[in-house]
Amino acid sequence: MARKGPALEMAVLGLLHESPLHGYELRKRLNLLLGWTRLLSYGSLYPALKRMLRDGVITEVTNPASVSLRQRITYQITPAGREVFAREVTDDGPNAWEDESFNMRFAFFSRTSADVRLRILEGRRSRLQERLDRQRHTVGGDDRYLSELRRHAIESVEREVRWLTDLINAERNTDTGSTSTSKGPDRSAGPTPPRSAPAATPAAETQ
Repeated sequence: MARKGPALEMAVLGLLHESPLHGYELRKRLNLLLGWTRLLSYGSLYPALKRMLRDGVITEVTNPASVSLRQRITYQITPAGREVFAREVTDDGPNAWEDESFNMRFAFFSRTSADVRLRILEGRRSRLQERLDRQRHTVGGDDRYLSELRRHAIESVEREVRWLTDLINAERNTDTGSTSTSKGPDRSAGPTPPRSAPAATPAAETQ
């Protein structure tokens, strides 16, 4: 699969993994996933779809529209596309920690194994901590607005680091709870209420 726009292509595969979609509905659902960082245009979507068609990871089916003479193209994932998506969701390397890639990977965490989720979360937190360390050692100027912008960026990254720490602790506690359950339930303790996962927040790029 072409490596240009990998996060977008992974999102397309993830959505088509659920059901075939036509272009309008596909763009609408992609904007729900990508909307916190950008609004996806058809000018970005259709070149990506053409690349994926050439690579054989998706295919298109033309169906007559019910209310007009125009034909509607529906996109669906191929067996090769399923293999690519399965490989992508297990990738826990540095690329999965970057801003755009991390947001997309997080959107499909329900299809990712617990150990991979934990490595991605820890890698992301480490990457953001590096940014904070650089910014905190940057000598500021006298410009009030540049200083405010820098302070805002630092605070935004600090919030995400705290959010990631909470997620990491939740993943570790869940894993520990599963291990304890496998050894036998503790009859002395009451039922544990379900844990709600916090919503993702955008990362501020402070470089």
